[in-house]
Amino acid sequence: MIVSRKWFLLLLLGFLVPVAGWAQEAAPAERFALPAQRTLDDYFPFTPPATAQEWLGRRAQLREHLLVSLGLWPLPQRTPLNPVVHGLIDCGDYTVEKVYFESLPGFFVTGNLYRPKQASGPLPAVLCPHGHWRNGRFLWSGDDEIQRELESGGEKFASNARSVLQARCASLARLGCIVFHYDMIGYADSQQISYEVAHGFKDRRPEMEAPNRWGLFSPAAELRLQSVMGLQTWNSIRALDFLESLPEVDRSRIGVTGASGGGTQTFILGAIDDRPAVAFPAVMVSTAMQGGCTCENCCQLRINQGNVEFAAMFAPKPLGLTAANDWTKEMETKGFPELRQLYELLGVGDKLQLTARLEFGHNYNQVSREAMYAWFNQHLQLNAAGVEERELTPLPPEQLSVYDATHPRPAGGPEFEFQLLGQWDADSRAQLDWSAATDADDQARLSAQLKVAFRALLAAPSGEPQLEWEGVESLEGLTRRRGWLRCGGWGFETPVIQLAPVRPADRGPTRIAILLEPTGQATVDRDPPEASPLAAALIKRGLDIVQLDLVGQGNLGNPAQPNGGNQLVPNGRRAAGYTFGYNQAQLARQATQLVRLVQVLRQQYPQAKLSLVAGPSLAPAAAFAAANLATSELDELAIELDGFRWETVSEFEHPAFLPGIVKYGGIAGCLAAEPQRRVLVLQRPEAVDLLMASRAAALAGQPERLVSIQLGADEDSVERIANWMQPQ
Repeated sequence: MIVSRKWFLLLLLGFLVPVAGWAQEAAPAERFALPAQRTLDDYFPFTPPATAQEWLGRRAQLREHLLVSLGLWPLPQRTPLNPVVHGLIDCGDYTVEKVYFESLPGFFVTGNLYRPKQASGPLPAVLCPHGHWRNGRFLWSGDDEIQRELESGGEKFASNARSVLQARCASLARLGCIVFHYDMIGYADSQQISYEVAHGFKDRRPEMEAPNRWGLFSPAAELRLQSVMGLQTWNSIRALDFLESLPEVDRSRIGVTGASGGGTQTFILGAIDDRPAVAFPAVMVSTAMQGGCTCENCCQLRINQGNVEFAAMFAPKPLGLTAANDWTKEMETKGFPELRQLYELLGVGDKLQLTARLEFGHNYNQVSREAMYAWFNQHLQLNAAGVEERELTPLPPEQLSVYDATHPRPAGGPEFEFQLLGQWDADSRAQLDWSAATDADDQARLSAQLKVAFRALLAAPSGEPQLEWEGVESLEGLTRRRGWLRCGGWGFETPVIQLAPVRPADRGPTRIAILLEPTGQATVDRDPPEASPLAAALIKRGLDIVQLDLVGQGNLGNPAQPNGGNQLVPNGRRAAGYTFGYNQAQLARQATQLVRLVQVLRQQYPQAKLSLVAGPSLAPAAAFAAANLATSELDELAIELDGFRWETVSEFEHPAFLPGIVKYGGIAGCLAAEPQRRVLVLQRPEAVDLLMASRAAALAGQPERLVSIQLGADEDSVERIANWMQPQ
């Protein structure tokens, strides 16, 4: 807080004074009611756009959002795959080979390559992520399971029911496709990160949470947006690279299909990569449950959108879907009509299909597979006379494994996990390295990357903000008025108070400072208002002061978190994606309030200079908000730091926890996103590295705009800030 020690004690005593304004007027409680936390089991509708042009803009923004959430913005370096293809097995009319390659140095994607024997190239190719079937690629069903499938009508052949995953791949090969069936992390041959970690994670692993040696699901990993879902998606991207590297593959005819968790990978890959020409995600796309596994959830992903909209991003290309008696059972009436509306808007209504077979449970059975074969036959131009599945002889798991005495299994376990995430982090830092930037073009490119990232980390709700003021009160030497800020997309409202020096009625403010205090707007809501020393100094210099309750403060406090901070969604697993994949972090909500407040103040006072000022406890929120505002919206930023570094946040519940912020440079990254802005940073002896920000300002031709001052241990910051903000 930017106050003297004497005033700090007075403010503490002031907590004992009954507050006026909102409290005395008994504002309706619903005005302050924060929304309930969303979970993966909520309702996720898709609202089709009004125009094709609107969709193009929304789709582009969604793609950026997905890439950021997955930890793939910017994409990692495409290092050599170093593929190994061996162990050919002749299955009559198709062959099966064993494949492994490196998606990242030392991190292997494993799977089987199916090829038709009689077809000649160039050939269509199909990528098959398997999903959450028992043992994945090594699925081998028992006799009782097979009998149930035969009796239900889901399968026709006992041998195919033995391994429905092999049946899919072999049948596609028989139709003339090259098929790559690859492992999800933790399944079959992909054991460098275990199933228990990738899909069964529940409790924190203290030994994997060191600041310089961290594992998946730790705060350090989430601060860098490192997730199993991101790694699996990168594996899918590199699997496409592998298919494209095969000389007989027709790059214009690539399909992707998977069910359940493989369906998630199918539509996510189709949303972020332009190479697939046709997609068929089975039993996964719906407005209901969005994906229960840790590998289907990551921070930021579904805060304002869901799986139906992600699937819609494949438009206008051919998209086939299935529904069953699971969470997709309402797809015919919820989700699919909206998808059809979009496809018809784009003039390609015939390129969307839903096969709804509600007599079956969660599946990718022969009935559903044959619907997929027909879809691929049409849209990959397979020209097959029929697509009915024929009986095959499945290969036992030991014959499918890619590792043997000649091809040894690579190392895995905790040490490998440390190394992999450290390597991923190093690649990200290299991609966003300002030291190699040499001119304004480099600065503009890097700043633009940061702006995209910070918009995704903010994940603000859509809707126009509104700020409605009540009447003006005349007080001794100043005026006060109260207002209500509506952020658009939120049901609650933010109480705002403006203090202004007395001036003629026909004159508006020329300078406005939004001043953030740990107590929110409580002290200036009293009668008479108790302005802090900094507020008083700025008012004396002719500035208007605006204060508000941020989420977690005052009227917007959370009774479940009386000390502020984040509350995790209770589901028995301490995986951040289940909370922050569906809900903004508290700091992001606070920054949204600030962004919207600045935007409406700019509308109301287009000629006024707007400043944002915060002390140590709220400097992170102020810096992050400023990163999401153009200099034309917010003129100045003044923050005081007391050694805070986002890298040291070690709990998801911490008030400043914000997924991804360390990946994008922390405080310095926030300042580098908009280097033309005038910025004052006051620091105590333990200074934060602002090299990225100063480099950005210099490259932007505005080195003098960033002022960093080292304060003495007992030095008061009030005069420093007030003098820096002196009207110019």
